[in-house]
Amino acid sequence: MTFDIKRPDASLKEPLQNRIDNLTKPKGSLGMLEELALRIGLIQGTLSPELRNPHNILFAADHGIIADGVSVSPKEVTWQQLGHFAKGGAGINFLCNQHGFKLVLVDAGVDYDIPAGHGIIDMKVRRATRNFHYGPAMTADEMELCLQRGAEVVGDVHASGCNVVSFGEMGSGNTSPSSMWMHLFTGIPLADCIGAGAGLDNDGIRHKYEVLKESLDNYRGDGSVTDIMAWFGGYELVMAVGGMLRAAELGMLIIVDGFIMTNCILAASKLYPEVLDYAVFGHQGDESGHKLVLQALGAHPILHLSLRLGEGSGAVCAYPILQSAVKMINDMDTFADVAVTKYF
Repeated sequence: MTFDIKRPDASLKEPLQNRIDNLTKPKGSLGMLEELALRIGLIQGTLSPELRNPHNILFAADHGIIADGVSVSPKEVTWQQLGHFAKGGAGINFLCNQHGFKLVLVDAGVDYDIPAGHGIIDMKVRRATRNFHYGPAMTADEMELCLQRGAEVVGDVHASGCNVVSFGEMGSGNTSPSSMWMHLFTGIPLADCIGAGAGLDNDGIRHKYEVLKESLDNYRGDGSVTDIMAWFGGYELVMAVGGMLRAAELGMLIIVDGFIMTNCILAASKLYPEVLDYAVFGHQGDESGHKLVLQALGAHPILHLSLRLGEGSGAVCAYPILQSAVKMINDMDTFADVAVTKYF
């Protein structure tokens, strides 16, 4: 699948910056709010940006690598939590409710037959990826299907009037494919890309490293971006990549969540570097490696709340800061509007 992602119109940068600089405050005194207002204005191509109908799209899938003991979370937790999200009592539910997000749930490849009628979109590619310890997690055709389906979901929410989207995930063991992408796409040592995930102790982390290192040693692909994505990826991760690329193509603002979603936009940027022009990073989480991959992307996360839940939680938490940035540029007076001496 191909995407037509255009960079935002750079000619608006100077007028946007001038408006921000001439609001009734010392220049730069609202810090990151000013940076965010500039970015959102550029993405939307306007001096008066707005955030409409936010959605958090949560893709769920299982992973063959979990059979090798890389996670304390058993496989059945994936489908159990997906059902929990559908009922409304999980962490992402209260955050979406608090901040006015619509939560979209997608079965990308859960190893369970999810019954119909629970509001979960069935886009299942297969009941879990294959174990990338021994071979590719998915075929090239499956990866292509994931990109298409992720893009389709974003197209649907955009058609409903949404112009700001975050992505979440659920999949026991999915920090392992994320760590592999991080290592292979940044060159950061594999050991620095691996953390506790859902709660591994030191012995568990050591075992996880050994499994992933052996998986890397067993890799027989061609080293291309698409081959790495397919060999070591997850269905929910590749759908998120497709969703991010479609969001950028449509000129939407993308709020990036934690370790796993940061590695998804990393992968997306290896295919289309322009996608990063449409992204803001919600937070820096506690999963080992998140800080390093953010640095590799040159990203400046909005929040530092020691989060490591996933689901899109950190992205949704950051939304009020984005609202403040937009309200700043739209609602504050400029020095020209009021009788205040511009003193700088």
